[in-house]
Amino acid sequence: MSQLPPGASQPRFLAPRFQGQGANEPGFRDSYASSQVSLNAPSYQTADYESVHGLNFNQQHRPTTSLTSAAAAGGLGSPLLPTERYHDDPYSHPNESAGAIPLSPVGTGQGYREYPEKRDQYTSPRQQSKRRGWLILGIIILVLLIIAAVGIPVYIFIIKPRLNSTSEGAKTDNGSHTGTSNTGTNGSNDSNDDVVVTGSDGSTVTFGNGTTFTYKNPFGGYWYYDPKDPFNNGAKAQSYTPALNETWDWNNDRVYGVNLGGWLNTEPFISPALYEKYYPDAVDEFTLSQQMAADTAGGGLKQLEDHYATFITEEDFAAIAAAGLNWVRIPIAFWAIETWDGEPFLEGVSWKYFLKGVQWARKYGIRINLDFHAVPGSQNGWNHSGRLGDPNFLHGVMGLANADRTLDYIRTFIQFISQPEYKDVIPMFGVVNEPFTPTIGAYPMNSFYIQVHDLVRDITGRGAGNGPMLSLHEGFQGTAYWAGAFPGADRFALDLHPYFAFGGQTNDALETQALRACTTWVPNTNGTFSKFGFTAAGEFSNAINDCGQYVNGVGLGTRYEGTFDGVTAVTGDCKTWTDYESWTQDTKDGVKLFAMASMDALVHWFFWTWKIGPTLATGKVAAPFWSYSLGLQEGWMPTDPRSAAGVCASLGVASTPAGPLPATATGGPGAGTISAAFRASYSAWPVTSLADVANAAVLPTYTATGTLKTLPGLTITTPGSTATFDAGSGWFNPGATPLGAHQPIPGCNYPNEYSAQVDQVPIPTAACAAAKRKRSEEPAAPQITAFRP
Repeated sequence: MSQLPPGASQPRFLAPRFQGQGANEPGFRDSYASSQVSLNAPSYQTADYESVHGLNFNQQHRPTTSLTSAAAAGGLGSPLLPTERYHDDPYSHPNESAGAIPLSPVGTGQGYREYPEKRDQYTSPRQQSKRRGWLILGIIILVLLIIAAVGIPVYIFIIKPRLNSTSEGAKTDNGSHTGTSNTGTNGSNDSNDDVVVTGSDGSTVTFGNGTTFTYKNPFGGYWYYDPKDPFNNGAKAQSYTPALNETWDWNNDRVYGVNLGGWLNTEPFISPALYEKYYPDAVDEFTLSQQMAADTAGGGLKQLEDHYATFITEEDFAAIAAAGLNWVRIPIAFWAIETWDGEPFLEGVSWKYFLKGVQWARKYGIRINLDFHAVPGSQNGWNHSGRLGDPNFLHGVMGLANADRTLDYIRTFIQFISQPEYKDVIPMFGVVNEPFTPTIGAYPMNSFYIQVHDLVRDITGRGAGNGPMLSLHEGFQGTAYWAGAFPGADRFALDLHPYFAFGGQTNDALETQALRACTTWVPNTNGTFSKFGFTAAGEFSNAINDCGQYVNGVGLGTRYEGTFDGVTAVTGDCKTWTDYESWTQDTKDGVKLFAMASMDALVHWFFWTWKIGPTLATGKVAAPFWSYSLGLQEGWMPTDPRSAAGVCASLGVASTPAGPLPATATGGPGAGTISAAFRASYSAWPVTSLADVANAAVLPTYTATGTLKTLPGLTITTPGSTATFDAGSGWFNPGATPLGAHQPIPGCNYPNEYSAQVDQVPIPTAACAAAKRKRSEEPAAPQITAFRP
């Protein structure tokens, strides 16, 4: 069994048994999400509730104080205990089979015909002239009809989409949908002037590598790619999804999403073959990178780029749209921007592939939620944060230094995705994935969120609806905690991760598990929608238990089989659930019912995850509960996500609509100014204390005098031409740069960013004297960060 680093906390998916929790009691990773009702969709119950808290605290530890009431009392210096356990289209009915509206045919009358020779002999010159005039007029009319027959489709399919491109500002401010309705049938990426650049179901598409495939989309969507206009946002994923150059309505449009987990930020159970090669030494991307770098004969760190290039491709994006899904959530790590000395990660290369993903999403009409999944120091100590161990973000001796560095990277991401070339494709940004607030503390986390809000809205503009929706993970606090939090914040959303797999294990029938999803989440997925802001399940899966290779971590066993550390009860044999090829039709139907009940109860969601890679040992997927694409292939995922509507009602769980979003949650009136009363509960940044350090003023900090990091855009050229397109400077608002990039202060001591817990490194007795140089009145101008192969 792989051992944790000395003093490390339990990794992601593990259920530490504390607060009196027994070894076989439900563990940490159940959660919930809120919801929004869609037009014509089954509605959901609005309730003032408490979320089941992930990380499974017992009932007696349920908090009795919300964030706002605690803030009013001025008592947020320590984390609130979570609740029972952590829960880590307008639905229109378009006639998608309707054909194109035909143009009126040109008539072919059967009037009397004379011999022209006789007509010419027996008519006067004046009559002949008159007849010639009518003939000429008829020819002109015929030519005009021909021009119309050719010109109207050209205008609809080619010219109008270009006019509606977001680069020309084709978005409305009133929330209405205003795009084109492309319905071309065939297309390629040739550079010929007569190329058709859009197509619907059955059309031919050319991939970037030159190969072609037949586009399948039964939902009325269409792709769009013009090599001469590569930033055109005319694509539409489905008829029930706004095109990219149309306004997304957060109150009514429905998020049917999927994560691209394990692609640009690896996880052992998603890409097991990468980790199996270096078992048992590689347990996270930090140690994986170390092992790869030492293995020059085996490919070195280039193995990671090979993974980026093959794990997710353009074909996946086309398949996602064809599955009826309209969003992807893409986890990304700070090393997409840069690495510092001592950090073994592959620097900058994942960003190049993220940009490819942006172009593929643009081509197929899919929106992106860019999620900051791994920050300096680790926000939770789990393997997906880059380093297995303890959280050192806003915690421990390096807590403030890591947080300031994180703010720099958030600024870099926001400046890039707020540019007009990208803002409509990437309308959501996940600030920090799954910060472990029970350890970090609510006080520093919420002070950090205020700082993020002000930093971002100073870049994008306050209350103007510009810039991305900012998604905050629930932080293992429970949804009731968030009701009324951050009043006046401009487009804050809540991200909840509902999992049953990591609590108590059970062999209950799949129908019972589906009912459990409804009874748990329907009454608990509406309150934050009207009381906080847009809420979605940023992660959920079909996992009803923790079976699957490396699901709990490399070499850590499973609770289901009783091989997980501290668990002795054996619930069953995981092979029953991992050998999907032996599943009966009843089992597949049961898993599908659970999936659809979850979708119905959660309303807005991103399934975790689109793809699970095969193992080296078997060449097959060893964690089938977690793969959406495999479920489509094998028949346990719905081919139309809208078909999940009403499943909970059919199981006897009634629901009513959630209330509308607060105006500030969509950038409306009053957005951008967090109330003074709420702010008063938190100190100015940087915070004066952490959960484990009473006087944070003595902690190491960086000086903001470095050169700001600016991400490059993808270089795009027209086939057969050397001309390039403006992919943006990487910096949306140069005026919003009050500070330079943070960097170490010469002469000051900095412990290792991942190993600076107070029981490992002594707290300094005084701040470094050089810290007085912390601020820079004239920071260096931002410069584009070059890709490094």
